[in-house]
Amino acid sequence: MRISEIEGFELGVSATPGAASWASTMILVKITTSDGYVGYGEAVPTLRALPVLEAIKEVARVYKGKEVENREENRKEWRKNDFYLSRSFESTTALSAIDIACWDIVGKMHNAPVYELLGGAVRDRIKVYANGWYDNCITPEQFAIRAKEITGKGYKALKFDPFGHYFDYIDQSGLKMAEERVRAVRDAVGIDVDLLIEHHGRFNANSAISISDALASCKPLFMEEPVHPEQFDGLRKYRKNSHLKVALGERILTKEDADMFMSEDLVDFLQPDICNIGGFTEMKKVAAIAEMHGVELALHNAFGPVQNAATIQVDAYIPNFLIQESFYDFFPQWKRDLIHDSTKVENGYYRIPKKAGLGIDIDEKLMKEYVIQGMESFDPAEPVWVVKGTWS
Repeated sequence: MRISEIEGFELGVSATPGAASWASTMILVKITTSDGYVGYGEAVPTLRALPVLEAIKEVARVYKGKEVENREENRKEWRKNDFYLSRSFESTTALSAIDIACWDIVGKMHNAPVYELLGGAVRDRIKVYANGWYDNCITPEQFAIRAKEITGKGYKALKFDPFGHYFDYIDQSGLKMAEERVRAVRDAVGIDVDLLIEHHGRFNANSAISISDALASCKPLFMEEPVHPEQFDGLRKYRKNSHLKVALGERILTKEDADMFMSEDLVDFLQPDICNIGGFTEMKKVAAIAEMHGVELALHNAFGPVQNAATIQVDAYIPNFLIQESFYDFFPQWKRDLIHDSTKVENGYYRIPKKAGLGIDIDEKLMKEYVIQGMESFDPAEPVWVVKGTWS
């Protein structure tokens, strides 16, 4: 069964309510085979929608005409042709989307969920943590009220960024603000709810260490990307001066990058993104390397419902699972409607799907209604990666 068509679509609307400006768009890949099977994947936009769509066309030139089941061989062929694959986000996310769609098709061919092809399920439900829940929260009281509301829906873990507009350096005023916000959430939800502190990889080591000292008493499960991702010496300094656990990995593009962080003991929990790392074909290798190092996975999962469905398939089969990020309840409604709202969070968990492939059906009529063209929205007053209304 050969790949006959690969199409990339930018979906969204000009002003969609959501957790952040990037929530208003997504990049969907559709693959059709010579026998009429259809599979879907997702790529990452984040102010790169147009170059990613072009990258999908480039990868498609290699994949078209190939046997859809030959995932390893086809990846190797693209790697051979793309000189900068290991350092190109655009290339890896395009490749990831196409790989995910291929696995979706192979699952449908064999009438099996992807996790059965990967090794079979080791759990029947997946614990998630809420992200995107704190839009427009500024005061500690606002954070506390919203946190109480979200845990009231069954969530047993919350991730949030309490650092406002601070970037690179944080002063005493910023530390006090962050501590008051985190303390308010901890007091509101109690000790049995996990708190995960998102730094968005934006601080130097000294500031990150000061943050660790300020928030340690709130007992976070982990500190995510505490220092700038390119500052390896800064991360090493942080590890020497903080006893809090570190999570990172959403910007890792290769299994070799992942292995380096774990081999040097720079990370406690790894967060690879299936839409960055190379799809299922590479994610299963990263999971195995992490298991070898005794590191649990908490996959990054922030963009759209196809990524979310693919991530659930990984979570179902990996033995070294920690917890799963979920924006699902905070997606714009059309993203849930695109998959017929079929991956609902139930009392803080995802259920393992039984359907073949990714376990979802795409509403193609709705997909066509949301096809857009052009650059993503951009607000110079608030970075694209910020949860809406918190950059203050």
